[in-house]
Amino acid sequence: MVDPASALPGRESPLLPTPRPHTVLGTSLVGPWPEGTEVIYLAMGCFWGAEEIYWRMPGVVATSVGYMGGYTPNATYEEVCSGRTGHTETVMVAYDPAVLSTYDVLKTFWENHDPTQGNRQGNDMGTQYRSAIFTTNDDQADLVQRTRDAYAQTVAARGYPDITTEIAPADMPYYLAEDYHQQYLDKNPHGYRCHANTGLALPAL
Repeated sequence: MVDPASALPGRESPLLPTPRPHTVLGTSLVGPWPEGTEVIYLAMGCFWGAEEIYWRMPGVVATSVGYMGGYTPNATYEEVCSGRTGHTETVMVAYDPAVLSTYDVLKTFWENHDPTQGNRQGNDMGTQYRSAIFTTNDDQADLVQRTRDAYAQTVAARGYPDITTEIAPADMPYYLAEDYHQQYLDKNPHGYRCHANTGLALPAL
């Protein structure tokens, strides 16, 4: 992980100052959304495939992709890929908890990537591919810890190493990625996908 003092300087202006509506859901990428909507930020490898998984789920109001957990303001994709910004590729999920529970949001997270690989997902290597969850309220934070502990028992029973997922409150900036990354697999249906259900189920709580 890059040292904050060695991180790239970035820039003051956002890469996507006026984001277009979601190409699938038709909703705003930045809100406002209906009252009661919750937001969580999830990093599980390449953000293209992860975003597609979530926009397909009933109860999801909006998704976007961006960079989070690092130091460089308004970093570009190329800068993030250099490993010198500290960011991980992240999906913002805005959802209606009356339709889609936080548990099911997290179940999808845990079961559709390998949270034990550290700074990589499969062939994608680097700190920008590390597993992470950034929560926006105490109930989310509590459930993240409980599902993490439950899933740790599942992966350990199958001989996998410890879970390395970074868990933190979303009290750092989330920077929207460039427009071409947003809903990439809707714009490029035959594009790169690297996510699949692992076959390791999160136990019911």
